[in-house]
Amino acid sequence: MTIRSHLDGAVFADHLPGGTPRVLALHGWGRDRRDLADVLTGHSVIAVDLPGFGSSPPPPEAWGAEHYASAMAALLEEVAAPDERFVVVGHSRGGCIAACLAAARPDLVGGAVLVAAPVVRLTAPRQPAAWYRLLRGAVGRGLLPDSMLERARERRGSADYLAARGVMRDVLVRVVSESYESQLQQMECPVGLCWGADDPDVPPAVATRAVELLPDCVVLEIVAGAGHDVQRDAVAAFRGVVGQVIEAAAR
Repeated sequence: MTIRSHLDGAVFADHLPGGTPRVLALHGWGRDRRDLADVLTGHSVIAVDLPGFGSSPPPPEAWGAEHYASAMAALLEEVAAPDERFVVVGHSRGGCIAACLAAARPDLVGGAVLVAAPVVRLTAPRQPAAWYRLLRGAVGRGLLPDSMLERARERRGSADYLAARGVMRDVLVRVVSESYESQLQQMECPVGLCWGADDPDVPPAVATRAVELLPDCVVLEIVAGAGHDVQRDAVAAFRGVVGQVIEAAAR
C-alpha cells in the first residue's frame, strides 16, 4: 500500500497481515522496506521505505532522526485504530528513529526493538582535520568555489556518503552527528535490544550503555558470531527479542 503523510509525495509501505499488535519496521541506512519484512513473517507488519530510500522520495531538507520520527508518527496516525499502539522495530539508523518515535509518541508506541542501533556515543565526535576546516571556512566566505569543498568531501567521505545524492548527503552528515541519550531515558514502553557480538559498526558496548538509560529494558540479546546485520545473521534470536517485547507490550 501507499500511505500519504505530511511529506510532499508519498511514503511507500507494505502492509503484511498477521497477528497483533501491529509492527512498524524501520530499515537502516541504504536499505528499504524489504530488509526487515523478510524476517518478521507471521507478524502484522507495516514495512516502510523511509524518505529517501526505496520508493519513497527524499525529505525536503536535511532531516535528523526526530524529523523522520515525526513523519512516521503522521503515518501511524493515518492507519491506527482507536487507542492502537504499535511495536516499532528499527535496525541501525532505523533504530534511532524508533527511539525518537517511542520517546515522543507513547500514545502510538507500545513497545520498541532496537537492533544494532547507534543510539549513544561512546567517544566524542572526531573533529575534521585542520586543512578541511580552513577549506570549509574559505568556501563559506566565498573565497573558494563550492566545488572544491565537494571534491574534498568525496575524498574523505565514507561509502555511504559517496553513494548518497543530493539532500541525502546532508541527511547523513546530520544523523551521524546525533546522539539519543535523552530519548532513551524518555522511552516509557518495554524495549528490547538485539546486537551482534561481532558488529564492526555499532559495538555491543553501545547496547550495554543504552540499557543503563532505558527505564524498561525487557531483554538484551548479544548474539555470538553475528555482525551488524544480526537480524539476518541470527534470525531466531532476533525474532525471540521481538516476541518478548510484543508479550511485554500486551500486558
